[in-house]
Amino acid sequence: MTYYDFDSFRHDAKVLAQKVKSEFDPDAILGIARGGLTLAHFLANALDIRDCFSLNSIHYEKSKKLDTINIYNIPDLSKFKKVLITDDIIDSGESMVAIKKKISNMYPNLEIAVATIFYKPKALMLPNFTIKEADDWIEFFWDLSLE
Repeated sequence: MTYYDFDSFRHDAKVLAQKVKSEFDPDAILGIARGGLTLAHFLANALDIRDCFSLNSIHYEKSKKLDTINIYNIPDLSKFKKVLITDDIIDSGESMVAIKKKISNMYPNLEIAVATIFYKPKALMLPNFTIKEADDWIEFFWDLSLE
């Protein structure tokens, strides 16, 4: 297991924000709850984007992958042209493939890009914007228990 701390995140998110701004420049950000919310919030501030939304996707229970992908609480994205979807990691890629498919079916004219901190190279899809390759389970600083 690899621990990912706040200072590393702050540095990596700044680099990611610069890449996104120069290559995509989204109208809105859509964070995948829960893992993508911290990145969505940071990028929304860094890119001065007020339209920051979230949706829920459940494909893991703790570190165990489930047989289903539940996607719900999808916001109305009809007034946007370019949306950046954020998550902490693309592991298998199954969740993000399902999310992109569902969003694209609902909003066929929407240009979608994906940003994550980590990715696994054998995933079904790779993010458009990313920082680090993962070869281990990542424990993010925002996942720490308050107990």
